[in-house]
Amino acid sequence: MDEKYHEKLKRIMDEYVHLIYKLTKTFPKDELFGVVSQLRRAALSVILNYIEGYARLKNKININFLEISYGSLQESKYLVQFSFAEGYLLENDFRRADILASEIGAMLWATLNNKRSDT
Repeated sequence: MDEKYHEKLKRIMDEYVHLIYKLTKTFPKDELFGVVSQLRRAALSVILNYIEGYARLKNKININFLEISYGSLQESKYLVQFSFAEGYLLENDFRRADILASEIGAMLWATLNNKRSDT
């Protein structure tokens, strides 16, 4: 994968985590240490693990961080769905977060497959 791909993926991940932080500001105060905290942590973990993995030189270690990033993405996707079902998110905000997460997921999966074929 080229540098443009990496930068595009990072940009979309950054957009996603900022969206999650913005959206969770309106969640009920009694969810501050529940869904809000968990969703923010999971969304931030997506980009942080991707960046840390990208910085690793050994392919197997890089793959491990990419897998953690992908797992955190799936966790955050469920929490977004849960939040929508609980009425914490408007439908258009849910859709926007879901579209970004799906795009990130597809790009991460492609990156993982590419890295795995290199081993």
